[in-house]
Amino acid sequence: MSTDMTGTSGTTAPTPTGVLDVSGTPAVPFTRLVSVELRKALDTRAGRWFTAAIVALCLVVVVIYAFAAPEGSTDFGDVVGVSGAVLGYFLPVLLILMVTSEWSQRTGLTTFTLEPHRGRVVGAKFVAGLILGAALIAVAALVAALGTLIGGGDWSLTAELLVKGFLVANLIGILTGFAIGMLLMNSAAAIVTYFIYTLVLPLAVGILSAFQEWFADLAPWIEFNTAQQLMFVDEGAPSGELLAQLLVSGTIWLVVPFVIGLLRLLRAEPK
Repeated sequence: MSTDMTGTSGTTAPTPTGVLDVSGTPAVPFTRLVSVELRKALDTRAGRWFTAAIVALCLVVVVIYAFAAPEGSTDFGDVVGVSGAVLGYFLPVLLILMVTSEWSQRTGLTTFTLEPHRGRVVGAKFVAGLILGAALIAVAALVAALGTLIGGGDWSLTAELLVKGFLVANLIGILTGFAIGMLLMNSAAAIVTYFIYTLVLPLAVGILSAFQEWFADLAPWIEFNTAQQLMFVDEGAPSGELLAQLLVSGTIWLVVPFVIGLLRLLRAEPK
């Protein structure tokens, strides 16, 4: 008796003609997605030149500081602070360009067709941004070492300055750039918004705080830049009040935009 190929014999039925079965195709490894996002960040002329410009600007500012700073202000800790400040100001822009590339350059259809699980692409971008940020932080530290040699300072560096003024500040910058990029999904709009957030908003808050004492007390609770400045000025471990201010203002200006931006990016329709 012949066996029915589509019956109960256990033999899998052949795939109908014209139907592409990819159910058995293994998923793209996450490490490959991360490497692709790293390559995309540096493959374009804009990405390469902007990354090089950040390093060059750190070098120029540090060299000028090494020659112009008063005696006793060119220790490694001082120069690291200068180099880290320059890097922390422009690093978020690089993260913005990484996040918005699919939407500003209209490559989203290609990216999300090759990897349909959009959450994995977003995760790969975030990890790639952390890796690129860590590499630039290392370069900024090397630039600071060069500035210390030029300025003739000593190599003292406190753990507090390294963690708070260098690592934490740049990590917050990375998260901020990533959140704004996801929220707006447009390179120009996100970059303009970032500079308004980092330049115009703190200036406005500072002016209002100078004239209104009640607002000066309220500002760290509602404005993240102000709370961060207090964290960097405050010596030692942050107090309970400062931690509460960072938590509240960080939730308003970082956590909420990050969550809303992530939801919007995951649901947006590529065009």
